[in-house]
Amino acid sequence: MDETDELTPLDPRYKSMMRLVAGIIAVILIIGASIAEFAIPGWTGVVWFPVALVAAYLVLYLPMRRYVTRGYSLEQERLRVVRGVLFYSDTVVPFGRVQHIDVDQGPLERGFGLATLTVHTAGTHNASVSLPGLAHEDALAMREEIRAAIRRDTQ
Repeated sequence: MDETDELTPLDPRYKSMMRLVAGIIAVILIIGASIAEFAIPGWTGVVWFPVALVAAYLVLYLPMRRYVTRGYSLEQERLRVVRGVLFYSDTVVPFGRVQHIDVDQGPLERGFGLATLTVHTAGTHNASVSLPGLAHEDALAMREEIRAAIRRDTQ
């Protein structure tokens, strides 16, 4: 594994999707904090202010940080996926170990034109590697590239 491999960043729309998810969570937290504020008389701001700070962190900082710390490389008959804010993970999947490949889209991913590529390998520990935040067309192209490489190996 060459640490100097140039990593391809995820699709920029992934930042927006993560911000939307974080925004939904932030709204739920702020509603809960507002209910707590009304339930505790005389303590105005004690619950709401810290929750507002956490919500701002969740929406403004965390999605960008998660986006910047993720990337992938599809070279030399292998897929390399790098991710991690607190816990760093650098996973390399040789194409020869691939059993099957999925391209998934949830409702939000579909709305943003994104997809998640999941590569399933032989074995039990870390038997699948997911790569979210890809443009749907890119995920399909990567699946076909991996399939073509597998076909070449089996012939």
